[in-house]
Amino acid sequence: MSEEIIVDFVSIRIITEDVERLVSFYEQATGVTANWGNENFAELATAAGTLAIASTRTVPVFAPGAARAAANHSVIIEFLVDDVDAVYEKLGRFVHDFVNQPTTMPWGNRSLLFRDPDGNLVNFFTPVTPEAKQKFSR
Repeated sequence: MSEEIIVDFVSIRIITEDVERLVSFYEQATGVTANWGNENFAELATAAGTLAIASTRTVPVFAPGAARAAANHSVIIEFLVDDVDAVYEKLGRFVHDFVNQPTTMPWGNRSLLFRDPDGNLVNFFTPVTPEAKQKFSR
């Protein structure tokens, strides 16, 4: 008989060459103020989880070469927002790489894709169909 393992998703961590720049970008984009551990690490905590941002100098602590900055081509960092169209207007003042404009997806979310300064893909979305709204009700 195996013992049940309890797992809770807590955070995602972005490794970057420029922690201050990336933290500033996400503070502007989300309106969340970062909590700094030191000059190499900061966290933006939301009700659902935390976005951690760490310097490449922290990688050897885990395993040398285990992560590379600005090399993500498979993960989308997603944030639920109240009004993606309004957020799009705000982001237009400092986001330089929009992948699309707000678009209603077949699964019921209105999504806006853009890249952060390191090229990571970010999705801000608002549920718009009854099914999507129910799935993400707060």
